[in-house]
Amino acid sequence: MRRIRAAVAETPGAPFTVRDLDLGEPRPDEVLVRMTAAGICHTDLGMRDTWPGRLTPMVFGHEGAGRVEAVGAEVRGVAPGDRVCLTFASCGACEQCATGHPAYCLHARTLNFSGGRADGTTPLSRDGTPVHGGFFGQSSFATHAVVRERGLVPVPADLPDEVAAPLGCSGQTGAGTVLNRLRPEPGASLVVTGAGGVGLSAVMAAVAVGCDPVVAVDPVPARRALAVELGAKAALPPGDGLVAALRDLTGGGAHHVVETTGRPEVARQAVAALRPRGELALLGLGGEVTFDVMPLLAKGVRVHGVIEGDSHPGRFLPDLVGLWRRGLFPLETLVTTFPFEEIGSAVRAMEEGGVVKPVLLFD
Repeated sequence: MRRIRAAVAETPGAPFTVRDLDLGEPRPDEVLVRMTAAGICHTDLGMRDTWPGRLTPMVFGHEGAGRVEAVGAEVRGVAPGDRVCLTFASCGACEQCATGHPAYCLHARTLNFSGGRADGTTPLSRDGTPVHGGFFGQSSFATHAVVRERGLVPVPADLPDEVAAPLGCSGQTGAGTVLNRLRPEPGASLVVTGAGGVGLSAVMAAVAVGCDPVVAVDPVPARRALAVELGAKAALPPGDGLVAALRDLTGGGAHHVVETTGRPEVARQAVAALRPRGELALLGLGGEVTFDVMPLLAKGVRVHGVIEGDSHPGRFLPDLVGLWRRGLFPLETLVTTFPFEEIGSAVRAMEEGGVVKPVLLFD
């Protein structure tokens, strides 16, 4: 057992409060990681606000990066001192994992969203009372985490911590949707709705593979400007006339639209902005979306639901690091860093729209 610091949500919707907790030692298939950085994602906030009260107090965080401090007896892929990126948990044995699609692991809910391990235990406690964790298999809003080996991807020594952290979720979600699922041809038009961390990762990936034009849609002028800086040919605000403008920019309709906002009205606009046989990828967490079936049928539209970019992290994250080395995936341009103890300020900055991807740095 070791004493750590963690940002705890004491009840559903409560602010993150940094507390002293105790963390158990890793089991045979687990790894103890000392966190060096952790990205904050809108999913952390949305899940905190809707998290079941019976699973609180809870430690969130799912974009961790750090160094391995200790490994269980069965761990072979990493060793103490290795730098690692933390990502979502998967079982490795079900049909989806076995065929290279662990984001759709049949046991994903238990492994990522149950408030602990698959057997119902949690490695976290306070004064002998369990504290829930295991969010996305990690709970990286903490100085240390115990993670199953499958949730770790080794990263090179020269990759900055603030770049390594977002790779595990927002980076691979946006880029993976483009590169793993849509797989656009060079010259294909691609629209991204929502220029947050996920959306701008999709923009960078689309530019990297030669999509033309790449167009971003976002209400925040600074984010639109950043999308253009990253290679988008245009960046438009939402509102009246958007669909017509997108059709004009893409020569009659986009080949692909990546929808990251989770807003039903934006999803419907995305369908209207597609050309015949165009493809819509839905990434944003949201509620029910209704479509008029006739336009879908008449245009032959394909609708994809995508989690984590349909990524196999151990294979895909090294590809993203390769793009980063070539200057084609400059994830650092999205990042603003904050000390871990200032997590409240980081959350406010993201909620106010002034920061795209806040990343917490640990001493």
